[in-house]
Amino acid sequence: MKIEQIYTGCIAQAAYYLESNGEAAIFDPLREVQPYLDKAAKDNAKIKYIFETHFHADFVSGHLDLAQKSGGQIVYGPTANPEFEALIATDNQVFKVGAYTITAIHTPGHTLESTCYLLTDENGKQQGIITGDTLFIGDVGRPDLAQALTEELTQEKLASYLFDSLRNKIMPLSDDLIVYPSHGAGSACGKNMSKETTDTLGNQKRTNYALRADMTKEEFTKELLDGLGVPPAYFPQNVLMNIKGYESLDAVIQNSKIALSPKEFEAAANQEDVIVLDVRHENDFVKAHIPNSIFIGIQGNFAPWVGSLLRNTTQKLLLVTPEGKEEETITRLSRVGFDGVLGYLNDGITAWKEAGFETDSITSISPEAFAQQLNPQSIVVDARKPSEFDAEHVEGALNIPLDTINENFQSVPRDHDFFLHCAGGYRSVIMASILKSRGIHNLINVEKGMNGIKQSTVPCTQFVCPSTKK
Repeated sequence: MKIEQIYTGCIAQAAYYLESNGEAAIFDPLREVQPYLDKAAKDNAKIKYIFETHFHADFVSGHLDLAQKSGGQIVYGPTANPEFEALIATDNQVFKVGAYTITAIHTPGHTLESTCYLLTDENGKQQGIITGDTLFIGDVGRPDLAQALTEELTQEKLASYLFDSLRNKIMPLSDDLIVYPSHGAGSACGKNMSKETTDTLGNQKRTNYALRADMTKEEFTKELLDGLGVPPAYFPQNVLMNIKGYESLDAVIQNSKIALSPKEFEAAANQEDVIVLDVRHENDFVKAHIPNSIFIGIQGNFAPWVGSLLRNTTQKLLLVTPEGKEEETITRLSRVGFDGVLGYLNDGITAWKEAGFETDSITSISPEAFAQQLNPQSIVVDARKPSEFDAEHVEGALNIPLDTINENFQSVPRDHDFFLHCAGGYRSVIMASILKSRGIHNLINVEKGMNGIKQSTVPCTQFVCPSTKK
């Protein structure tokens, strides 16, 4: 028997592969299912079940494609009502995979149908629990996502359910159980997740704020809801895709992986409601890009940023990619439900220039040049998270986190040139591209962001640090 975590860092998501005696089960698969099929084939195993812990909001699951290609049965927990064939388990229902026993434990709170799966070996020893978004390492699932679909399910009501699920269903289990969550640090499904992706339940009881033994339900609800940001706009759309179904990824790739000449690309870009999405490295985008295109590089947390900033999963997209990265980009977009790619620019920005089409660029300076130009009258916009800003920032800087730029667009300075930076140079270029696409060009990007600024010659008096902040 083996249980393997398959972790995808760019969306901070963990799927699981369990195999025993020629039978296999997959838990919370990503939309690209070939890796799971390959693992089962290598083990000479047949995929018997595809277990879902809940209807995911932050990614589109691969349950439908995997069921069609493997013959495995899709399983959801109690109260789930998908619009496709699936087995809806009852609380404590037992499933056999080879010599292993999998018990469905209904744990409503993150969502109503949220279900954990307890893993018991052939000797009757409980070895691990796949917790989905019910229990993370260092955190628990946010209870405010269902409101976008059902107003009656308030975050307070779901928090109350989650408190009961954790106390009555999870915490009584053995301390030596291995906790296998669906997400790690970087996911928007929680607020305080650890970089570690597994742990013992006993250690979580000792260290996870939400599992404190003497915590009242009121204290739990207050601490759980405190500091929760607004969920990304694409979350409800992903939930609906996971409930209703979606087009096969094979068809999405076939329909999207279309090489367009510069002339064809330019004609398509001039259609209504089309965004040119440039996924190259930020340094390449800064030097030359198609006017009004949006930059979100695939080397960063690509798919979540696309979902958070472009918002509408039906958005029509044209791609500018590094050579050979076209299918990868389409696949990663599909993970968050963006299936509307119309094609990509064949031979990239080089072909665009050679065809005589115009390019734009971003004014960008080194941290050292920023240090030399910074003065008390300078306007600085910091695109980092509030927590990063509070820890350390350029004195007098304006904090406009990247994920809020659509709501805070009017806060951007218009009358004077301003410096724009983030932590390492990725987010500031994303923000710069969005601002330029809306006609704001009076920005100067600071390369390498705060990391570079701190290593430059800027005097320490120009920073507000935790030790000196009043």
